Amino acid sequence: MPLLHLLKQNPVIAAVKDTESLHLALQSDCLFISVLYGNICTITGIIQQIKKANKYAFIHVDLLEGTSNKEIVINFLKLVTQADGIISTKASMVKAARVQGFFAIHRLFLVDSISYHNIDKQVAQSNPDCIEILPGCMPKVLGWVAEKINLPIIAGGLVCDEEDANSALNAGVLALSTTNRGVWALAKTLL
Repeated sequence: MPLLHLLKQNPVIAAVKDTESLHLALQSDCLFISVLYGNICTITGIIQQIKKANKYAFIHVDLLEGTSNKEIVINFLKLVTQADGIISTKASMVKAARVQGFFAIHRLFLVDSISYHNIDKQVAQSNPDCIEILPGCMPKVLGWVAEKINLPIIAGGLVCDEEDANSALNAGVLALSTTNRGVWALAKTLL
């Protein structure tokens, strides 16, 4: 089943930033896990744990210690992990991820009208499978992005409770990415 369809059916992505949150995410109902920590020595083991739990793994490559901003990192991750996707704020990394067959997520920070008006240019450069908009607690802005960009959207950052989650989903996003364990608990009830 394509990942986009699975994300629609399982709209809560557990974002993990340390070993403790990874273990909790593995026990959660979240089918997708975004890895926001690790280094080139530990990433294979982290991804193996996720895959052993029959879950999908996305690596935020910008946060992976011991790597550079060069596309060779994507080749390395393809060789040493079974990750399903790559997250990056850098268009070149997103493009490289697609070439390697990863599900590619372009993470974009919307901090003002300039960043909003440049989204289409950034997306054209990276050609991602989907975009992640941060912060994800701005339903009005998420709606604007959904109207402007013809790609699935993940709302990430500052999605703190059920109200934020429902507001984002009602604004047209496909899924939510959060470190908030309370929102993880909603994984089976948000549809």
